[in-house]
Amino acid sequence: MKNSHSIYLISDSTGETLDRIFLALKAQFENFDHQVNQFSFTRTETQIKKIIENAEINKNSIILYTIVNSKLAKFLVEESNKKKIPCFGVLGDLILNFSKLLNQKASHEPSGQHVLNKEYYDRIEAIQFTINHDDGKNIEDIEKSDIVLLGVSRTSKTPTSIYLANRGYKTSNIPLINEKSIPEKMTKLVFKSCVVGLTTEADRLFDIRKNRLTSLKESENTEYININEIKKELENSKKIFRKNSWPTIDVTRKSVEETAASIIKIYEIKNKKNV
Repeated sequence: MKNSHSIYLISDSTGETLDRIFLALKAQFENFDHQVNQFSFTRTETQIKKIIENAEINKNSIILYTIVNSKLAKFLVEESNKKKIPCFGVLGDLILNFSKLLNQKASHEPSGQHVLNKEYYDRIEAIQFTINHDDGKNIEDIEKSDIVLLGVSRTSKTPTSIYLANRGYKTSNIPLINEKSIPEKMTKLVFKSCVVGLTTEADRLFDIRKNRLTSLKESENTEYININEIKKELENSKKIFRKNSWPTIDVTRKSVEETAASIIKIYEIKNKKNV
């Protein structure tokens, strides 16, 4: 019988950073039965005491925390040690080491990554731009895009675009039906935006499209889910990508995050060449 663990994720901010770290951590262990308890905006000793009391009741409790206030973090560790509950800070040593390397004190301000600076507003602008340029909309100013994604239907263009927007990249995506689907200005040498083609395996695309139609309770469109037509679509899209020398990413076995990371790398390489 597996031992179940109660995981306590304690943060003095939104908890987004800690949540992502734990997501990466648990992916390393196949047999990890656990229940997650999340506590955001934890900024007082009273809050911590209540969490510790709860953790003491549950068996096999483990605490992970991102608390930048050193006094409060120390209090959490001391209280956890008293109850013999394993407690790990995921940012403490990193902040300390960076402080030494940069030869300056850290601010120890909660929610520091959410400060309303130029970078924050640029990211909001990128998200708005991307929403307005989803699925081939507003192509008249497509040259304002940092990145343009092309691909046949259901190749993860929209979720990838939104993810890139959250990273601060103004992203347009265009459904590729044929060469006429592509704005003429994109094929000109003066077009500076980074264009990336998305493709996938035909069998996988067939399954995705069929499930899509089922979820929408629509009658089956024979061409849309005809495997031979799908193969033609994909082959034609690859020909268009090759003709225009646009880099291509096969998203078949990639998560949105992995696809986006590859796109960002392509974007960075292109920008270095243009400098």
